Amino acid sequence: MKIGELARMAGVPIDTVRYYERQGLLPEPSRTASGYRRYGHDDVGRLRFVRRAKALGFTLEEIRDLLGLSARREGDMAGMKAAAIQKLADIDDRLAELQRIRAGLNALVASCPGHGALEHCPILDALADERHD
Repeated sequence: MKIGELARMAGVPIDTVRYYERQGLLPEPSRTASGYRRYGHDDVGRLRFVRRAKALGFTLEEIRDLLGLSARREGDMAGMKAAAIQKLADIDDRLAELQRIRAGLNALVASCPGHGALEHCPILDALADERHD
């Protein structure tokens, strides 16, 4: 199949297919005599794998590692689980950081009356205060 059909079947834009090829997430495709890329059904599955892993927050480097693990089907699943556990821990860390940011922003919003001269705005004061870095 050609690149457009592959992209459509995998649910990604054509530019994404080319990008993933350059990043080594897709193997170099064979070419027709006229130079068109030719893909197989394995490439559709691989692109869907990458798309789903990306949706779960895995980076391209992590996805490359997952693809390497998945290529060894006879191997143990411990590596795949360890990668998922690590990603979950990363997400928990990010959530904690976002909750800290949310609490800080909530405090700023609550401290601002929302009217009056801007020079007396507690949000502006907090953002401009160099002591909070």
